[in-house]
Amino acid sequence: MGKNAPFKFDIVGSFLRPEDLKQARSEYAEGKINLDALKAVEDKAIKELIEKQKAIGLPVITDGEYRRSSWHLDFMWAFNGVGHEKTKAGIPFHGEPALIDDTFLTGKVSVDNHPFVEHFKFVKLFEDENTVARQTIPAPAQFLFQMIIPGNLDSTKAIYPKEEDLIQDIAAGYKKVIRELYEAGCRNIQFDDCTWGVCVDPNASFILGTDEAGLQQFIDKLIRINNLAIEDKPEDLVINTHICRGNFHSTWACQGGYDRVAKDLFAKENVTGFYLEFDDERSGDFAPLQYVSEDKTVVLGLVTTKSPVLEKKEVIIKRIREAEKYIPIERLCLSPQCGFASTEEGNKITEEEQWAKLKLVGEIAREVWK
Repeated sequence: MGKNAPFKFDIVGSFLRPEDLKQARSEYAEGKINLDALKAVEDKAIKELIEKQKAIGLPVITDGEYRRSSWHLDFMWAFNGVGHEKTKAGIPFHGEPALIDDTFLTGKVSVDNHPFVEHFKFVKLFEDENTVARQTIPAPAQFLFQMIIPGNLDSTKAIYPKEEDLIQDIAAGYKKVIRELYEAGCRNIQFDDCTWGVCVDPNASFILGTDEAGLQQFIDKLIRINNLAIEDKPEDLVINTHICRGNFHSTWACQGGYDRVAKDLFAKENVTGFYLEFDDERSGDFAPLQYVSEDKTVVLGLVTTKSPVLEKKEVIIKRIREAEKYIPIERLCLSPQCGFASTEEGNKITEEEQWAKLKLVGEIAREVWK
């Protein structure tokens, strides 16, 4: 087995939280238990999760994002200059709002000792000759996007009159975290990036308050900040990008195929591979894959984490063959379309259904890439 992701049988990273973990996090928030007690529950849950990942044959292990409330905001909260408070409105998703904390700048962005480095060190303990430990973090573009969304733009401009200064500070912070993860033994980082879901949405210009030319400038800026953050990475550190259109409690935020961004993103972002959501018609067809540069791999997210219904093996294999028309099979892999719990609430499926989906992905990968 090669040690470099993406893998033929792969995952996006987050898993449904077990009930005892949910209870412990709730009790900690209410002041009923201390941090040591919470950490003990987290450690036990993560150890059990890793055992299950190994048992099902995954070549990659993660902590399931068990120490976070959300896939992206906890990472940002650990930076200097970032504040958050209980949301007043949440983020609009299809059918219900995601009531995650409003997150905004309070000062210049920098980072000291990021807790995710310690989180990774625990997962690293369980790495073996058959598995590689992965750290998932929101993409630099996601961090920037959070601070320049319409609701935050004015307060951000008060701190950073020049947006370029903000871009440079975010990139510098990421470089520090990436370097410290590498020093801790990390060789596989995954950027999670929902900004592209916004960019491909038919209402992208309206959402971002711009026109088509402004949208193109926005796309260029997102690629540039991601590349800035990884420009000095060690040669043996693999960094990939997962792209999503929103994943909260089995709902979604954006829709649209990759056509609008494919020529720029798939050719110019300097990652090893793209984990791409393709689980339903909201993601469009496979034609944009023709623009993926020849040095990159694509992980097809064909098995949905949003529904408990188990996909039919022959249907998934047929779709892999359709994708093969645009990119060689040796540069394709398979995974679920997203994580199972991008926020601690999790999607509307059971743990049993979660593992059945992963078992199916593994069976198909072994059959297709013999």
